[in-house]
Amino acid sequence: MANISASINLKQNIRDKAGSRARGGFWLVVLGAALWGVDPLFRIILLNNMTSSQIVLLEHLIIALIAAPVIWKNRVEFKGIGWRHVGALLFISWGGSGIATILFTMGLSSGNLNVVLLLQKLQPLFAIILASLILKEKLPRHFAMLFLVAMAGTYLLTFGLALPIGHWSEVVQLGSLLSLGAAALWGGSTVMGRLMVGRMKYETVTSLRFVLALPLLSVITWTEGAAWNLPAAGTSDMALVILNLAGQALLPGLLSLLIYYKGLTTTKASVATLAELSFPMVGVLINWIVFREMITYAQTAGFLLIWLSLYLISRQSQPVTRAEETQV
Repeated sequence: MANISASINLKQNIRDKAGSRARGGFWLVVLGAALWGVDPLFRIILLNNMTSSQIVLLEHLIIALIAAPVIWKNRVEFKGIGWRHVGALLFISWGGSGIATILFTMGLSSGNLNVVLLLQKLQPLFAIILASLILKEKLPRHFAMLFLVAMAGTYLLTFGLALPIGHWSEVVQLGSLLSLGAAALWGGSTVMGRLMVGRMKYETVTSLRFVLALPLLSVITWTEGAAWNLPAAGTSDMALVILNLAGQALLPGLLSLLIYYKGLTTTKASVATLAELSFPMVGVLINWIVFREMITYAQTAGFLLIWLSLYLISRQSQPVTRAEETQV
C-alpha cells in the first residue's frame, strides 16, 4: 500500500509541475506579445526618415547579426529536418512577418478601415482551426465561452460601443479579403511556431524567423523604390535614428519573440493565440500614457474582459500532450 501511495503522489507531483510549466509558458506568451505593443515608441521617430519596409529590413539585418551565431551553434538541429518543417519556417518568416503585413496594409488602403480592423480580429479563429487540424490540439474546458468573452473585449477595445460598419456591402470588397488573408497568415504563424518549437530550440526558431525573412524583405524594399532619407552621419538626428532602430530591433523585435517562443514550447497554439491579445491592450495603454489619447469606459470594459479571459484560461492551462507533441 505504501508503494501505491508513493506512486500516486509522484504522479500527482509530476502533473502539478507540468501544469505549473504550462501556466508559466502561457504568461510568457502574454509578456512576449505585450512587448509588441511598445513598437510605436520607436517607429514614430523612424518613420520621419524611412518607409515601413526600410525600417523592417534594417531591423531584421540588426537581429540577423545576433541570430547568425545562434543558428551556427545549433546547426545540429537541422539534421533530419523535413520539407514540412522548412515550409513551417518559411510560413513564419515570409507569411507572418512579410506577406501578412503587406496584405493588411493594402487592405487598409483599399477598403473600409473599420471593416478591415474588424475582420483582422478573426485571427484567433484561424489559429484555433489550424491548431485542431494540423496539431490535433484539444481545447480546454469552457474555451468557447472564454473565447467569446475575449473577442467581445477586443471589440470594445477597438471600436467601443460604436458599430464599425453601416451596411453589409462594406464588408464584401477587396479590402476585406486582404484583411482575412492577413488574419489567416498571422493565425497560421502561431500554429507553425508551435510546430517548430516542438522540433527545434526556441532560440533557433526565433533566429531563423528573422534570417529567413531577409531575402523577401530585401525584394520588397527594392521594388518599392523609395529613397533612403537618412540624416547626415555624425549628427544628433542620426544618433537618434540609430538608437531608436536598435531599440525597436532588440525590444519589440528580438526580445519579444525570444520570450514568445519560449512560452510557446509549453503552450498550445489555440491557447497562445488568445494570450496574444495582450498586444492590443498594451497598444491602448501606450496611446494613453505616452500619446495622451483618452481611454473610454467601453475600452476599459474591453480591457478588463480580456484580462479576465486570460486569467481564467491560464488557471486551467494544461501542458502539451504527447499526442500533440508527436505531430511535429
